[in-house]
Amino acid sequence: MALAQDQPWLKDRRYTEGIGIRTGDLELHPGVAAEFGYDSNFFRRDEKDDASRGDIGPVGSLRLRITPSFSLSTLSQQRQEVTPDASPPDVEFRAGIAATYEEFFPVSGNEVGRERLSDQRNIGGLLDAKLTILPRRPWSGILDASLGRTIASSDLGISNQSFRRLHADAGAELVWTPGGGLLDWRLGYRFLGTFFEVDEFDSLTNLHHTIRTRGRWRFLPRTALIYDASLGFVNYPNPAAQLSSHPLRAQLGINGLVTSSFGLLAMAGWGASFYTSDRQAEVHDFDSVIGQLELKWYLTPNPSADPEAATLALSSLSAGFTRDFHDSYLASYYERDRGYLKLTYFFGGRFLLIADGGVAAHVYPAIPGNGANSTSADAWTDVRVDASLFGEYRIGDSLGINSTLRYGNNISSTSLLPPGEATPNYLGWQQFEAYLGVRWFM
Repeated sequence: MALAQDQPWLKDRRYTEGIGIRTGDLELHPGVAAEFGYDSNFFRRDEKDDASRGDIGPVGSLRLRITPSFSLSTLSQQRQEVTPDASPPDVEFRAGIAATYEEFFPVSGNEVGRERLSDQRNIGGLLDAKLTILPRRPWSGILDASLGRTIASSDLGISNQSFRRLHADAGAELVWTPGGGLLDWRLGYRFLGTFFEVDEFDSLTNLHHTIRTRGRWRFLPRTALIYDASLGFVNYPNPAAQLSSHPLRAQLGINGLVTSSFGLLAMAGWGASFYTSDRQAEVHDFDSVIGQLELKWYLTPNPSADPEAATLALSSLSAGFTRDFHDSYLASYYERDRGYLKLTYFFGGRFLLIADGGVAAHVYPAIPGNGANSTSADAWTDVRVDASLFGEYRIGDSLGINSTLRYGNNISSTSLLPPGEATPNYLGWQQFEAYLGVRWFM
């Protein structure tokens, strides 16, 4: 589940912020945006769900979103007075806050669905902060935290209610970068808490603790070996609803600039879920290969010899494949195998284009029955198709006009029979969104 708002310009500060307002040793970045458009299926319901079954089915609506935002930070490197003898600052700090008010105007669907959607008007938001201690030194530390409220539906198509939830996220990381920076190693801890507000989903509230280590050794001028390992402790306060687990992941790979225009990321490793349960005799675990393969073409060649520096280039075309596993609110987990394409293009400091799309197989294990009041199902696979297109033209340095198109389709022939209900819950859904917007930013 995403922790930030789903507007692309809020996910990446390279697109969010303008030149800012300097006050002493701080930069201020205020902004406000408005979007209006159409959402064909906010609740992501299957066409088979209709009023004749006592369900709402797909409900189309016009949708208004208003988003003020504000961030502050210590001076960016562009504003710092850099001289050959200058030392980096002792601390770097950044904090931001954003809120999104959403209003729905139903235009299709049955009466029950229209009323349910009208009740979804609400406010989501995100508050985050990050502190880097002794940046660009042999030893440094990073502290960060965020608190967000998400107003969204379930992407599983399992409910007529909003998946309203709070996300609490906090972490600490120790970074060792000896010598000239050819080697860096990180050891950190992260807490993720997801708290559902709707009574229907309060059993899905969960707490996730993770210990993680990752490192990079640049053994060639343009190529680095990378390592990433983590051990998690996932706990559901209501153990009767979901399974707790100890997910373990370990990957080794290469991140390199093949040329100044092409980059390659290849990682492979192993993942295991280690679910625990006192209420089920049969528990299905993930225990298999995980990894990522990506080839990236930088439309503007990057002369840097640092493979990490190339990620700062704004214009690029990527093609890749990922394989991983995730907790599931239906079965114990689902395996995700996704191929994707992504184009990011920033031209002349005025026009930004982000096109992203992919096809994924979501593989679910069987759901074992546990008495007459539980859901059971054989193993199944859904095909998830996603595509999005975001474009923005900037009028001057602080005003932009944008458009967003988004499509999602969960191709599934599976239906589940929830406990105590006489009609099945179909998992397939299709959704189309289109928005026009304007934003002012500094």
